[in-house]
Amino acid sequence: MGEKRILIIDDDEDIVESLSMLLSGAGFEVDTAVTGDEAIKKSKEKVYNIALIDVVLPDMTGIDLLTKLEERKPKTRKVIITGYASLDNAVKALNLGADAYLIKPVDPEELMNTVKKQIEEQESELEMTQEKIVKFIETRVKELEKEEEKE
Repeated sequence: MGEKRILIIDDDEDIVESLSMLLSGAGFEVDTAVTGDEAIKKSKEKVYNIALIDVVLPDMTGIDLLTKLEERKPKTRKVIITGYASLDNAVKALNLGADAYLIKPVDPEELMNTVKKQIEEQESELEMTQEKIVKFIETRVKELEKEEEKE
């Protein structure tokens, strides 16, 4: 399975510290960013399984960052975390590629359940993709063998 990486993007130091402690204590490799630009830079340097994105950032909205990460890193699971929850924001975030939406203050158990669910879904998608690749290769090999027999 390997170590799973999580990028926390939030400009509130207390939240970053508490989420980092909780997730690293659960065995995740955790990096943090306080701006959207910093998060984009870090996502270019490493592959993250999950990005936890605050809606209010100093240089862009979390929704803008969500869109940019969705374009650049579609396999990274994106979880919006906000203290400014509204149905409109939740629907917009989910329509733009968010995989989950949590409201601050985040309950530690809810966060861990969400993270575990996102990891499981990501691994399931990877397994399905690998199975499709194997089936494609097997089918193509059979086709090539049949072509060789005809020659």
